[in-house]
Amino acid sequence: MTALVIDDEIQIRRLLRLALESRGYTVREAENGQLGLQEAAFHRPDVVLLDLGLPDLDGLSVLRKLREWSDVPVLILSVQDQENIKVAALERGADDYVTKPFSTAELIARLAVIQRRRVSNDSPQLVVGSLLMHLDRHEAELAGHPMKLTPTEFAFLRSLARHAGKIVTQRQILREVWGQQGDGQTHYLRVYANHLRKRLGDKLLIRNEPGIGYRLIEPG
Repeated sequence: MTALVIDDEIQIRRLLRLALESRGYTVREAENGQLGLQEAAFHRPDVVLLDLGLPDLDGLSVLRKLREWSDVPVLILSVQDQENIKVAALERGADDYVTKPFSTAELIARLAVIQRRRVSNDSPQLVVGSLLMHLDRHEAELAGHPMKLTPTEFAFLRSLARHAGKIVTQRQILREVWGQQGDGQTHYLRVYANHLRKRLGDKLLIRNEPGIGYRLIEPG
C-alpha cells in the first residue's frame, strides 16, 4: 500500500513516514498542494493524508481538484477543530478528519477503516429497486447507468441498501462506515446523506428519521 502525505511541516512528514512505514506502507511526500496533486496523478497512491494549511493551495482546494478525477481515500489532517471546517472537508469528498496533535495509533486505525470500505466479503451484489451494487468491485449502477461514488459514499449507501426499507440507526451507520472513531460524528451523516440524495435523484429516497437514523426506500 502506498500513502501520499501532503503537509508543509517536515516534522509531521517525518512522524507520519515512521508510523506508516512501520505498518508496511510505502510513503511518498509533498510539501505543498501543487506537488501533492502531481504526486497523486503520477503515482496513484492507495490513500492520501492531506493537511488543510498548505502554503500555496489550501487543503480544501487540493481536495476539490483531486476529487475531479480520483476517488482515492483521503484523510484530512488539521489543527482546526471547528465543525463547519470538518463539514466543508466532508462535502468536498474527504473520507475522515483527524485533528492535530493526534496519536499515531488513532491515525493508523482511521486509515485502516477508510481503506476497508473498498473491501467486502459479503454477497457480491445488492439490489434495491433500480439500484445495483457490485460489492466485490466497489461499483454501483442506477437504472443501468454507472454511479460515480467515493469510497465513503459507497460504504454509506451499502449500509442503507443492506437494510432497505428499515431504519438504520445513526450509531450503526457511523460504526459500519467510520468504525469506532465515528462515534458521535453525526454531522458526517448529514453531509453524506445529502450527497447520496443528489446521486439517487427520484429513483430511491433516503429518509431521515430525526434523532434515530436513516432508511433507503423506493418512491411511491
